[in-house]
Amino acid sequence: MRVPLSWLREYVDLPATETGRDVQAKLVAVGLEVETVEQIGAGLKGPLVVGQVLTIEELEGFKKPIRFCTVDVGSANGTGEPQEIVCGARNFAVGDKVVVVLPGAVLPGDFAIAARKTYGRTSHGMICSTDELGMGDDGTHGIIVLPPEHEVGTDAIELLELVDEVLDIAVTPDRGYCLSMRGVARETAIAYGLPLRDPALLDVPAPNAFGYPVKIADPIGCDRFTARTVVGLEPEARSPIWLQRRLQKAGMRPISLAVDITNYVMLELGQPLHAYDRTRIDGPIGVRRAQQGEKLTTLDGTVRVLDAEDLVITDDRGPIGLAGVMGGANTEIADVKNGENTTEVVIEAAHFDAISIARTARRHKLSSEASKRFERGVDPQAAAAAAQRTVDLLVLLAGGTAEAGVTEVTAPSAPRTIAMPADHPDRVAGVAYGRETVVRRLQQVGCDVYGQDELLVTVPSWRPDLSEPNDLAEEVIRLEGYENLPSTLPTPPSGRGLTDRQRLHRRFGRALAGAGYVEALNYPFIGDAVLDQLGLDADDARRRTVKLVNPLSDEEPALRTTLLPGLLGALRRNDGRGSHDLALFETGLVFRPTGDETQTERLTVDRRPTDDEIAGLNAALPRQPRRAAVVLAGAREQAGWWGKGRPADWADSIEAARTIAREAGVELTVRSDQHAPWHPGRCAALFVTVGGEETLVGHAGELHPRVIKELHLPERTCAMEIELDLLEQAVDGALQAPRISTFPVATQDVALIVAQDMPATTVEEALRAGAGQLLESLRLFDVFTGEQIGEGKKSLAYALRFRAPDRTLTVDEATAARDAAVALAAERTGAVLRGA
Repeated sequence: MRVPLSWLREYVDLPATETGRDVQAKLVAVGLEVETVEQIGAGLKGPLVVGQVLTIEELEGFKKPIRFCTVDVGSANGTGEPQEIVCGARNFAVGDKVVVVLPGAVLPGDFAIAARKTYGRTSHGMICSTDELGMGDDGTHGIIVLPPEHEVGTDAIELLELVDEVLDIAVTPDRGYCLSMRGVARETAIAYGLPLRDPALLDVPAPNAFGYPVKIADPIGCDRFTARTVVGLEPEARSPIWLQRRLQKAGMRPISLAVDITNYVMLELGQPLHAYDRTRIDGPIGVRRAQQGEKLTTLDGTVRVLDAEDLVITDDRGPIGLAGVMGGANTEIADVKNGENTTEVVIEAAHFDAISIARTARRHKLSSEASKRFERGVDPQAAAAAAQRTVDLLVLLAGGTAEAGVTEVTAPSAPRTIAMPADHPDRVAGVAYGRETVVRRLQQVGCDVYGQDELLVTVPSWRPDLSEPNDLAEEVIRLEGYENLPSTLPTPPSGRGLTDRQRLHRRFGRALAGAGYVEALNYPFIGDAVLDQLGLDADDARRRTVKLVNPLSDEEPALRTTLLPGLLGALRRNDGRGSHDLALFETGLVFRPTGDETQTERLTVDRRPTDDEIAGLNAALPRQPRRAAVVLAGAREQAGWWGKGRPADWADSIEAARTIAREAGVELTVRSDQHAPWHPGRCAALFVTVGGEETLVGHAGELHPRVIKELHLPERTCAMEIELDLLEQAVDGALQAPRISTFPVATQDVALIVAQDMPATTVEEALRAGAGQLLESLRLFDVFTGEQIGEGKKSLAYALRFRAPDRTLTVDEATAARDAAVALAAERTGAVLRGA
């Protein structure tokens, strides 16, 4: 909501010295999110005056039409002589009143005006458009043509209200009443402790039987409908400058007088309105639910197929408007520019169900100024005042005549009341406000309060968000100032803290961060498109997803079954922004339905669910394992004076899995595999032992080239994903710190010749098993192929480190351990000692 400070002052007598920044601070203190304060006309300096075009000479020989004009600016130029100005616009004629900026002036953007020679003539100033003055869009995209009643030489800065301050307020969903000047003025008056001039306090005639006929078929969807009629409108009447400028400052474009007035009243009172051309309405106005498949052409020219849940405005021909969202084109106010005119209008001021309007707007992907207000809650009591205000302005500005008929159809309703202990805000905030303060603050927001220790609070009609005692307590607390709440930390019971599982998961994150990975948190939503891009088979378990009823995006309607789509998307975005050396990680839940989930009923909120109901909810949930994933691209080690560096490869993704496993104190077994979306020749399956059985916990390696192309990823992108819950189950008791021997190490190197397709991890497992307890570590440091080895063979060179905890090993002991390792490797893998 954009709030011009000059407009706000009409309702609250702010001190003359108060600036927009001062008002911003006050409103923020009472809980409104004032994002910015825009200084309109900052740096603008005159002379900027009203002028009248005397002559226009068309200049020939240029690529675009150019006109040489003389303009009467009165005595503003100091001589009284006509001002000579070169101009390229063509939407004005001789005799028109225009806005002229003279030499010496400065326009917004620090644009200094001086006499200059152009197109063979000297231009002494400019004839201005709205864009050049920073006024916003007026729909013409040309020179400002003023009404003829303005005198030549009048100061245009004041006339056009070019200098002002505008507060831009981000209105939260519970504060729909602040989508109006009336609502913001009320908050401003409370913040300053000043009286409010409520623009809704108008004398409204009582409803009678002579008004335009209205039939409400759905009183739940529309509980109030006010209709007023104005006739005899002057077709050529234009919106006055003050009205256009207020709309522009509020972020709206002036269209025509009748439409501008309805928009103005909506901004002023928060009540959306609609004006119908009465000559285009056939029969009574009705409100009902649409018939499935009915069609309506809305004001934006789109033909919309209606749903049975849509609330529509109708006449005898059918739908003429999408209630609370947008009117229909068949009853649109005529456009004078197209030679049409409207002289009779029917004003609609209605109150619609917030949920119904919100669903209709989302269903048709049609968010309007009206729907934004209705779905947040509009004051139903303001409809009659808004209709009266609209009628008054049409009579005043368009020369119309208000018909005596007043239609008001209302459904029976009673004011909402809330019972609350007087000390409830004290107990919520931990501050002793006292009954008097509580009553005073609630009365300031419009509540009627009765009672002593037990208060009975009647909520104002414009605050549908106040529904329980905690809402009232929040009003007291915010108006007394959140900054005045004491800062007290709760005292935790002794012996409580992070669980072992939470500590372990935090260690996983710290270990990956220490290895150079950056954590990236992503939305837990995916769509079928990304699963296709990952190359998953039709029967892959990751394609069985949980679909959301009301997703944030129709393109991602399901909960994720893998962490990779979000991480790969983050990697792609960062790579596209110039960060090419990337190592990202994420830990979080994935959602894997098993098909055994049960259906559960929606629970009430007026009591605590029973144990059986909670068990039913849990049974309806999919399995939600916690996983960790990494993605890598670009350089893993940077080049520099220390060396050439190296790119990230599949081995780095496997090492990331080993880093996590080491934190859990678990031995990770790595075997080759084929699993989408990894490259079939560079994919590793990761296993741990759980309950005595080898269990698959994840995969790592280089992504398939086809996947990389589909997702627009850097070449040779690598990834790893591992299930932390299974890793945790593999932990055997408390993690034991390694024992450090004080005796020296004995190193033995061994080179084994094996078949080309023999995995190095299989050879490594055999060497570990054969070496026995004396083996401290085993490292593959060379892989060699060539004629010396033989076709279809490869040489794997390992460094074996032996150490005893209680003595210095002899050469014979280390050699015996190495020979035992080689013998078992030969037995299991057919390995032959190189050079033997």
